[in-house]
Amino acid sequence: MASSIARNGVQVYSSDLVSLHHHYQQQPVKNTYKEGTKKDGTVDSYWSRPESRIWTLMLLLGTCLLYCARVTMPICAVAMSSHFDWDKKQSGIVLSSFFWGYCLTQIIGGYLSDQIGGEKVLLLSASAWGFITAITPLLTYISSAHLIFMTLARFLMGLLQGVYFPALASLFSQKVRESERAFTCSTVGTGSQFGTLVIGGAGSLLLDWYGWESVFYFSGLLTLLWVYCMFKYLLNEKELIICLEHFSKGLSLSKQTKVPWKQLFKKAPIWAVIVAQLATGSTFFTLLSWLPTFFKDTFPESKGWVFNVVPWLVAIPTSLFSGFLSDHLINQGYKTITVRKFMQVIGSGVSSIFALCMGQASSFCKAIVFASVSIGLQTFNHSGISVNVQDLAPSCAGLLFGVGNTGGALLGVICVYLAGHLIETTGSWVSVFNLVATVNALGLCTFLIFGEAQRMDTDSAYIDL
Repeated sequence: MASSIARNGVQVYSSDLVSLHHHYQQQPVKNTYKEGTKKDGTVDSYWSRPESRIWTLMLLLGTCLLYCARVTMPICAVAMSSHFDWDKKQSGIVLSSFFWGYCLTQIIGGYLSDQIGGEKVLLLSASAWGFITAITPLLTYISSAHLIFMTLARFLMGLLQGVYFPALASLFSQKVRESERAFTCSTVGTGSQFGTLVIGGAGSLLLDWYGWESVFYFSGLLTLLWVYCMFKYLLNEKELIICLEHFSKGLSLSKQTKVPWKQLFKKAPIWAVIVAQLATGSTFFTLLSWLPTFFKDTFPESKGWVFNVVPWLVAIPTSLFSGFLSDHLINQGYKTITVRKFMQVIGSGVSSIFALCMGQASSFCKAIVFASVSIGLQTFNHSGISVNVQDLAPSCAGLLFGVGNTGGALLGVICVYLAGHLIETTGSWVSVFNLVATVNALGLCTFLIFGEAQRMDTDSAYIDL
């Protein structure tokens, strides 16, 4: 799939896996990874099992901290609105500003990851957004224009986090075998739920005990600690210097690529996965941004640690199960595209039904159950469209994932702001959940009709998966 074997030799990707830290000190680094050799004498650039375990664990932690930082503002939105006297529309502006930044770096982040290595892009971006998160409370002391500074901070956060998932897609397409890809993606993807769980539990307690500022300090400093561990044990200084040299060259690297872009974007399956990714991304962001406010407004006596923890606690095992089930079905002989579509029906279709039920819930207990099931089933998307991008174009999966996520972020801006507007004008949360279900249905239908799993990034005959 995402092989680094060229037609007439070996093409070495700078994003191939680095060895452990002590191994670097024994051998000079030349912007390549240690690669294994197959029995036929060709080079195998996929991760070995020990390497895969180490990287999966560290990337899971990275995704966890990504969402800790991302969800910090939604967790603190009610307290900050009260502190700064924001109404729902102003809160919507601050929350949606994240997606304006998020959409700007998706494509370039995916492209750079395809060229210089996803793990390097992840580390550089994480160091920046970890720092921004940690200093966000300090911005309130600069000026009385709190709305402007908080909006700017969220915009910068989105700008820096926008490269993360395209970089993961690029890295997995080059380093993880197809038969293991869904489980790896879903395992790392659980970091999003685990991170939301951690910040939902710890953040709610910190919010009650020490105020909203402590939540930002907590997530920002933990991110910087993760960056330090990655730098110390999995990457070294030479790798990052080489990475920065390539980064400074920018888009001039495009001349070295041989991806048939014009033909690629004429293919219906490419656009099907992009539209589906656009839909699921925007609706997930909408729920992520507004669920805490929904529970506070609808059930004011409820405890924050309950509704900020339980749905994401349920999502962790469901994400792992979806990856296991997907790889198992493929290994049992089911066609890849059949499995991808089955997972997507659950992730977009069934989850939307429970989202609609959430708006009709008459008690806090029922609302928690519906929210938990809806969020949990959404994790099946990790084994659906998220992996399908890597099926279709492993050589440029990062860039294509960036295109889809850019669309999702743009629609996310609209949906998050529109949700706030609907709540303000109608006074009902039912319209918000109707919006989520409608967008999900459109994306799902597009993928079911036009989705495929044939490799489409080569000029040669397509490989039927």
